[in-house]
Amino acid sequence: MSETIKQLLTKSQAELDALFSAKEAGPIPNGPADGTAIVAPGTNFSDEIAKLVNIFAWQGKVFDAASGTLRNRILPFGLNAIVAKVYKAPSWLDQKECIVLDYSETSMVAQWIRDEIRLIAPNVYLGKVYWNKSRLIDFALEFKS
Repeated sequence: MSETIKQLLTKSQAELDALFSAKEAGPIPNGPADGTAIVAPGTNFSDEIAKLVNIFAWQGKVFDAASGTLRNRILPFGLNAIVAKVYKAPSWLDQKECIVLDYSETSMVAQWIRDEIRLIAPNVYLGKVYWNKSRLIDFALEFKS
């Protein structure tokens, strides 16, 4: 886990939202990214929760920019599943352009989920997860250079 990701895990929800809003969408990424769930931001539990989620549920995403899709790496053995469409559109947070990860037409299990990401540092994207239009959690994606 990079220093950038460690810093994100210490930020409050308001700080994460401000950081997301201050950045541009960046390019649609390509290739595998390590994922970190940011649950209970700004608390002492955020780092431990992120580690548990990473081990047992979600390890990241694999983007295919050419096809405008991605697959999530899930479960302890890193199964590439749960497909999303990837495109740019206005964010539900601040109406500025972001990269949308849209599961509504590609997944039975995640059809109510919409993720939004923006590039916040070299090779690091900050994301927001929505269930319908309700905010759930944040996450980070880190691409290897």
